[in-house]
Amino acid sequence: MSLHLAIILDGNRRFAKRLMLEPWKGHEYGAKRVELLLEWCKEFKINELTLYSFSIQNFNRPKEEFNYLMKLFSEMFTKFADDPRIKKNEIKIRFLGRYELFPKELASLFKEIAEKTKNNSKFILNFAMAYGGREEIVDAIKKIVSEHPEPEKITEDYVEKHLYIDSAPDIIIRTGGEKRTSNFLPWQSVYSELFFIDKTWPEFEKEDLVNILNEYNQRERRFGK
Repeated sequence: MSLHLAIILDGNRRFAKRLMLEPWKGHEYGAKRVELLLEWCKEFKINELTLYSFSIQNFNRPKEEFNYLMKLFSEMFTKFADDPRIKKNEIKIRFLGRYELFPKELASLFKEIAEKTKNNSKFILNFAMAYGGREEIVDAIKKIVSEHPEPEKITEDYVEKHLYIDSAPDIIIRTGGEKRTSNFLPWQSVYSELFFIDKTWPEFEKEDLVNILNEYNQRERRFGK
């Protein structure tokens, strides 16, 4: 069974504050948790993972935090680019969003990784970077308009092909206690099963994922029927 898991990685800053650290230091703890998550996905045979890593609104973060995040992303994805496990496990890495808004070197790194892994097919890892769901739909509309299609050709399938991704998450998890999806995959998530947990992202454990998967397997998915 194929399974697409999506996670809104929330609560990094609150986690750091509880440790009496600068708020942005929490993102480092969150990045380490992502590495563990990839191992858990492999174990539970999850074949696609989408992580809400940086929203379009996050560009408004304080300058010191923004600079810290850019440095962290650079280090993290440089490591990803050379990680032998990417090739061994045939991981395709994609970046969803207006990531050209990032500093030039970082945006180039994203393109390099995506190009390098585009033919891998066993596991898909999507990073939503400079992402916004409404912005995704606007970008899709722009592409559609540029093609001048006949109105009757504009079906749901046609629109989906112009989105950043056309695969729908089976499960969406939001950590950190908030109970909203915050502009994350509004088109793709209409029939996703939603899970909201109070733990911040750096506190998320394998046991939490097991509990969510168990509950998911007990839910009856009706897809509006």
